[in-house]
Amino acid sequence: MDGNVTRTVVSEGREITYCLERKAVKNLNLRIRKDGHVFVSANTSIPAKEIDVFVLSKASYILGAIDKFNELSRYSPHPKCYVSGETFYILGRGVRLQVSQAKRESVVSDGIYIYLAVKDMEDTEKKRHMIERFLDEQCKAVFGEIMHDLYPMFRKYGIEMPVLRIRDMETRWGSCSAKKGIITLNKRLLEAPRNCIEYVVMHELCHLMHDNHSKHFYSFLTMLMPDWKERKALLEKNAVYWL
Repeated sequence: MDGNVTRTVVSEGREITYCLERKAVKNLNLRIRKDGHVFVSANTSIPAKEIDVFVLSKASYILGAIDKFNELSRYSPHPKCYVSGETFYILGRGVRLQVSQAKRESVVSDGIYIYLAVKDMEDTEKKRHMIERFLDEQCKAVFGEIMHDLYPMFRKYGIEMPVLRIRDMETRWGSCSAKKGIITLNKRLLEAPRNCIEYVVMHELCHLMHDNHSKHFYSFLTMLMPDWKERKALLEKNAVYWL
């Protein structure tokens, strides 16, 4: 069977409707979009009933993610106006914006405030660009530092230092292309505490050894970061408020 079909399963009285995509893939792959739509890609050789069982085995995770995305939409912040008093989150802490007029434009932070100096206080687009560039630089510095701190654990396994890429990602904190040696991290991860960022980086680094989510992968991750489950739980529990 080719093409996409919609299927529905029921877990504890709640329906889970998902789009089944038939692709040339080895494993069953699950994706949940911010709008709550669930997608599963599977090889044509896997019976639909078996895929239903797989989805039911992930029901708690799927329903939790859907509820979280619904909550995110409720608490979704209004677009920034880049005026004094607005809050940005860096490493799990709220940092207030202070905007002032000056001949020399700059952005600096002391960890409590972000001080934005601009020539034109009414130029919202310029202020947005300056803040986004500042946050991008923070991402490069923080993520890069964490990557360099954790990488030595992998050197003895013959793993080369991966290339770090940073971009906006809708449904993932990070991803790893093991064959290309590239790890990509979500810009919004900057808003989470450092120990949560460390978990995501460690998770993706482990994929350079195990390019899947097998028992071997999780055993390897646990060996290198015994408290990863606590870090992951903290990230998932509070992400709706940081972001």
